[in-house]
Amino acid sequence: MSVGLTPSDERTLGAPSIDTSDALRWPPRLWVALFIFSGVILLDGLDMSMIAVAIPEIQAEFGISAATAQWLVSAYILAFGGFLLLGGRCADLFGRRRVLVAGLGVFAVVSLFGMVTNDPVLLIVSRFIKGMTAGFTGPAAMSLLTTTFPEGPHRNRAFGIFNLFEASGYSSGLIVGGLLAALDWRYIFVLPAPIAVLLMIAALRFLPKDPPRTERLRPDLAGAVTLVAGMLLFVFTIASTADSGWTSLRTIGGLSLSALLLVAFVAIERHVEQPLIRLGIFRNRSLVAANVSAALLYGGAMGFQFLIALYLQNLNGWTPLHMALVLLPAGLMVVLLGPKLGALMNRFGVDRVLMVGLTAFLPCYLLMLRIGPTPDLWTVLLPAALLSGIGFALSISALMVAGTSGVADEEQGLAAGLLNSSLQVGGACGLAVVTATIMPGTTLSMLYPGVFVILAFAVLTLLAQLISRRG
Repeated sequence: MSVGLTPSDERTLGAPSIDTSDALRWPPRLWVALFIFSGVILLDGLDMSMIAVAIPEIQAEFGISAATAQWLVSAYILAFGGFLLLGGRCADLFGRRRVLVAGLGVFAVVSLFGMVTNDPVLLIVSRFIKGMTAGFTGPAAMSLLTTTFPEGPHRNRAFGIFNLFEASGYSSGLIVGGLLAALDWRYIFVLPAPIAVLLMIAALRFLPKDPPRTERLRPDLAGAVTLVAGMLLFVFTIASTADSGWTSLRTIGGLSLSALLLVAFVAIERHVEQPLIRLGIFRNRSLVAANVSAALLYGGAMGFQFLIALYLQNLNGWTPLHMALVLLPAGLMVVLLGPKLGALMNRFGVDRVLMVGLTAFLPCYLLMLRIGPTPDLWTVLLPAALLSGIGFALSISALMVAGTSGVADEEQGLAAGLLNSSLQVGGACGLAVVTATIMPGTTLSMLYPGVFVILAFAVLTLLAQLISRRG
């Protein structure tokens, strides 16, 4: 699916076209397509955040430990991060619409299974499978967007709306999850199913079929196995450091083995006839810088949210819903700025918008050094939430644009998978580092080392962009 097609191509694919001479007016069918892509990413954010606030209720019903209950979140992140690169490349090779529809169907079925199961192990398994399907649907939706909207004003505007939906899904999921968990935590598993089904039907109805491929595909099975195994082991090891520690044999062994698997993957890709990932894509400096910055940004952001949760819920006894309301301004800033991001990037340039967004995280995290025994809502928490929202609104969309610019249409799924993988793996690493830093403490003082860690992430994020511009 692409923009700027010839009339014969449009008749064949049924793809909407953009009249680039007419500012940013899009036909209704193009808006529908954008809402489908955005709805997929909203669903991922909604599902990921709803479960986080329901963990205490699930833990109480099944009588499981906090360490076991946490895998309801970690299993999703593990699978999501492990399958993103494979999912993105599969979308390029086998058809983005086809991968999107299949993933949504599995997502709906597994959601309903999670609603009825009474086995905590099976519930965690269902979360892993949902994360795996998100690893396919997320890159498919994002690559459909980048191949539908051309680089420049149209893609900038589309990404602003796309990321508005993503942030709205995550922030609203915290509140919706809190409300549903107060009734019955199983409703959290019910809600995503009809949304996934509606998106699947809309994709079948409104998105053009994938064009037939003329060349014969020879799946890179060895590359796929080593990549997925290496990514899964890496994310699993990072997520487990809170229990095992960074210097344990389990952690060192897991990281070493994952590194060996990924080295083997690179060796395979250098010699296979049809590689799963063309290594030459990493010559795109904008793509590399965007991925490094995305990993660092999300690592700091996940650590920030974790520290806020510990401060408000564990140390001050606030409910998950109250914490969600404190963080709501962050989501509102994304909603307010999202529709304007395309115009901002067109006027000031992607690089300037990105640097302003990344810089906003510095005062946000610095405010956390002012937390005291009693939460200061008006001069600490709400300003920090607002700055976090501004940072996300500006930087995420700009990173998506920068990380997919100059990439051929046939590799947009790969570029999307790389960016999403950087976000998820960066988030897991950031959370693990913050958790390891504050583990010895049991009082307010334990949070301050974690604040310095997320400040370091913010500084490194800026440095990554500055170095890429000098080089």
